[in-house]
Amino acid sequence: MTALTAELVADARIPQNPVIAPDGRLVCYTLAPGELWIAGTDGTVTPVTDRPAELIDHPPPVDPGLFGDRQVVELRQRPDGGPVAVLTQASTDRDYGPRTGHLHLFDPATGTVEDLGPTEVDARSLTWWPEEDSWHLGYLALTPPLLCAGTAIFDLALKTRVLRNRTADLPMCPTELCQTDAAPLILFADGLNTTLARLDPDGPTQMSRHRGRLRSLTATPSGDTIAVLTGARHQLPNVYIGSPAGPLRKITDTSPELDGLLAGTQEPLTYRAADGLELDGLLVLPPGTKGPFPLITIPHGGPYDRHADGCQLSWDPSAQWLATAGFAVFLPNPRGGLGHGHRFAASVAGRVGREEWTDIITGIDLLIDRGIADPDRLGIAGWSHGGFLAAWAVSQTDRFRAALVGAGVVDWGMLAATGEYGLFEAALGGSVGWEGPGPHPHDAVSPISYASRIRTPVLIVHGAEDTNVPLGQAVYLQRALRHFGVEHELVVYLREGHRIRERQHRIDLLRRTRSWFERWLG
Repeated sequence: MTALTAELVADARIPQNPVIAPDGRLVCYTLAPGELWIAGTDGTVTPVTDRPAELIDHPPPVDPGLFGDRQVVELRQRPDGGPVAVLTQASTDRDYGPRTGHLHLFDPATGTVEDLGPTEVDARSLTWWPEEDSWHLGYLALTPPLLCAGTAIFDLALKTRVLRNRTADLPMCPTELCQTDAAPLILFADGLNTTLARLDPDGPTQMSRHRGRLRSLTATPSGDTIAVLTGARHQLPNVYIGSPAGPLRKITDTSPELDGLLAGTQEPLTYRAADGLELDGLLVLPPGTKGPFPLITIPHGGPYDRHADGCQLSWDPSAQWLATAGFAVFLPNPRGGLGHGHRFAASVAGRVGREEWTDIITGIDLLIDRGIADPDRLGIAGWSHGGFLAAWAVSQTDRFRAALVGAGVVDWGMLAATGEYGLFEAALGGSVGWEGPGPHPHDAVSPISYASRIRTPVLIVHGAEDTNVPLGQAVYLQRALRHFGVEHELVVYLREGHRIRERQHRIDLLRRTRSWFERWLG
C-alpha cells in the first residue's frame, strides 16, 4: 500500500473560487492561479482555454474617481439591474482601512453617487434582497464595539435607512452571505459543523446542516441550486452541488491520489471547561494501535477560526499527517474561536492565553484521564495564533516534551506596532504601548515575558516575508531561548509570507514537523 508522503500532501490540489452558472448545470473554479476548470452535473470536468463570456459577471463600470481618494473594495449590483452598491475604505492599510468602511449607491443610468454612510468594522460580502417594505442591502462585519468580536449580518433597509443586526445572540457565527434574486443564503459556523440558512424577514431559517466546513458558497439566481467547497473526514475539499435543503453531491475529485491513505480515526470531542462552559474539538487517533499514545495538541489560528469536522491534512502541523506517524492529535476549539456566537468569540479580548489556555489544558487532562494520552509524552504545535498558544503553553508549564511555534506571536505590543493588523491585534493583547509608561496589559499575556520559565525544546518556523506576524517575533523568541540555554531550532523560509506556498518549503516543513516530535516524544 502506498504511504502518505510529504510530496503527496504538498502536491494535493484543492478547488478554489467556484462560481455556478445561472442554469445550475456547470460550476467554474480554479485549481491554481490562471488555471480555470469547469465541472458539469453530468460528471464531466474540463480545463478552460477560451473563457466563455456567459460564465463571467461584468458589473457596470464604476469610476473610482467618484469617491475621491477612497479605495473601492467591493461592488454588488441589485439583482434587477438597478443601482450598484459600492463599499469603500479610506486606505488599503489592513489596520486602518477596515475601520473606515463606507457604503455608496452608484446609479449606472445617471452616473450619480448617493452616500449611505459608514459601515461597521471589517464590512464585506455586500448582498441585496427584496422585502415588502423596500430593497435591503446587507453585509458581514464585526459585532460592535470591540475589534475582537464575532461576525454578524447587518441589514440596511434602503427606504428607512435603519440598520439592524440580524444575527444578534445566535449561538453560531455567520461566515458567508450569498445573493440570489430573492432571500439571501447564509453559511453559519455551527460548532464543528456548518448550517445553511435563508435570511427571511423574521430572521434566519435553517435549510440544512452539514458535517464539517462549507465555504465559497455560490447560488443560481433562483437560489434553488448551490455549489460549495466541502469534504469529508478522510477527503480534502472538492466542489459539491445540490439544493440548499440538501443533499449535496460531489462533482470534482482533484486529489484522487490521497484516497485510502488518510488512516487516522477522527471523532468529535465535547467537554466542559473549568468554569462549566461547553466546548468542542476533535480527536484523531493513529491507526491499528492502542493507547496511551504520545499526544500532540494543535490549537487553531485566528483566534477567530475553528477546527471543523472535516479533513485534517495540510502543509502546516495537521492531525492526519501526525496520526500516520503514530501520534494521537487533539484539536481543541477554545473560547475566542468561531462557531459559538459573538460572546464566545469576544471573551478573549485583552485576555488571550487566559481562559483560552485553561480550556485547552482541561481537554488534555481529560484525554489523559481516559487513558488516551501518555502524560509523559505531550507535545504542542500551532500556526499563527496557534503558534502563540504553543509558545504560551511552554512558558506556563513544563508538561510538554516538545513544541512547534509556527508564525507565532510572542510579544503582543511588538505585533501591534509592526504587524499589518495593528489595533486588531492590540484588542487581543489588551493594549498598544502608547497609552503611557508600562508595564502594559499586553505584557502580561505575551509569552516573551515568561521566557525565563521555558524548559521545553522548541522548533520555531517562520516565513521571511511575513507581514501578518513579522519575522521579528520568531527572532525575539530564538534570542530568548538561546539566552536561557533552551534547546531550540529556528527555520526561516525565504520568500514566504504568513502561509508557506512553495512546494519544497512545504515538504521540508512536513518532514521537520514529524522528525521533531519523533525525536522528543519517541
